[in-house]
Amino acid sequence: MAATRTTVSRRRVFYIPGYDPIHPRRYRELYRKESAIQAGVSGYGISLCARQGGARYGWDVKGLIDGVHVDASVDVLVWSDIVRDSMETSISATYWQLLRTAWVYISTSALWRLMRLRKGPVIAALYPVAMLLGQLLIAYAAGVFVHWMTKELLEPLMGSAGQITAMAAAVGLFVWLMRWFKAKDGKFFAYYLMHDYAYGASTRGANTPELEARISNFADAIAEALADDVDEVLVVGHSSGAHLGVSVLADLIRAGRVPQHGPALGFLSLGQVVPMVSFLPDAHRLRADLAYLSVTDALTWVDVTAPGDGCAFALCDPVSVSGVAPEGKRWPLVFSAAFTQSLSPKRWKALRWRFFRLHFQYMCAFDQPRDYDYFQITAGPMTLEARYADRPASKSRIETPVNKFTSVAP
Repeated sequence: MAATRTTVSRRRVFYIPGYDPIHPRRYRELYRKESAIQAGVSGYGISLCARQGGARYGWDVKGLIDGVHVDASVDVLVWSDIVRDSMETSISATYWQLLRTAWVYISTSALWRLMRLRKGPVIAALYPVAMLLGQLLIAYAAGVFVHWMTKELLEPLMGSAGQITAMAAAVGLFVWLMRWFKAKDGKFFAYYLMHDYAYGASTRGANTPELEARISNFADAIAEALADDVDEVLVVGHSSGAHLGVSVLADLIRAGRVPQHGPALGFLSLGQVVPMVSFLPDAHRLRADLAYLSVTDALTWVDVTAPGDGCAFALCDPVSVSGVAPEGKRWPLVFSAAFTQSLSPKRWKALRWRFFRLHFQYMCAFDQPRDYDYFQITAGPMTLEARYADRPASKSRIETPVNKFTSVAP
């Protein structure tokens, strides 16, 4: 049974990022910047200092909220090396990924079923397909034009040599443009997003051996914290990190590694994209973990999304829509961060079309905060369970099971 502690003076936080190849210091700097802004808006105290040494990258936080001093230690559970390895592909290999990923989602009917939930994340998934095909078309058209122009100029003068020169110029321009597009992907995000969606599709929803090993490593780190003298252990999973968190915590609880009278255990999933994986045919492991975690009393699971985040399956209960909700389901508590209400009209106008930035808004400051505040959750004096004990689920949440594949065993 979950610990009944409601107040916190010491907390361990484990943050699981999404599919992100960047060094975890970006999350520390995001926390530093946005926590200071939120503290100024909400009138509490919070400070951060970098941690020196240790087995994992992280930082320490001191909060003074509601007159209570809280010490929080934040660890980033890193899998960016696995992400980087999966992204180290050639241009031609990326286009092969495009074809293979499209085939997996279309042939299994997962794409059409995902569209019945939310069109936003499906459009986000189609964006890299359209962008990569567009880049290919532009490069091809440019090559054809240069070939025609060069041939018209040189063939009368050089004969067949002019034709060869024209072809070489066309191929050279095509290759240069394709390489240029890839080099500028920091602006286009086409290759990055293609690798993201291809990663899960390449195994039809199953975890790679490397990812399974990392999940085991994450579970060991959290188990160690649960044996520490703290009041709460909080796991935060963002985007793809949410479904990793589901499996990590399911493994931990199944193995009896959550002490009955230890720290309160909380799981906060943010901007989750669980259906992108759980709707694939071989995602047996994830679907089993979703079902198991949804009935356990060993933790509190809160799922926060927002319709304003076009990259997440907003207000979609990840257990129910995946078709694996068992009798007696308790979790997750699903509600909205309500970007359009928690952000002032001016701030919302500035962010509205910055889709990737909005996908990270859950870990950022709100200038008109309501009952969701990432920094009070991670550095405040209440456990996740106590903070949302009386919070009803959003009435507009989606619980309709639309997944074709509901098996939890191969």
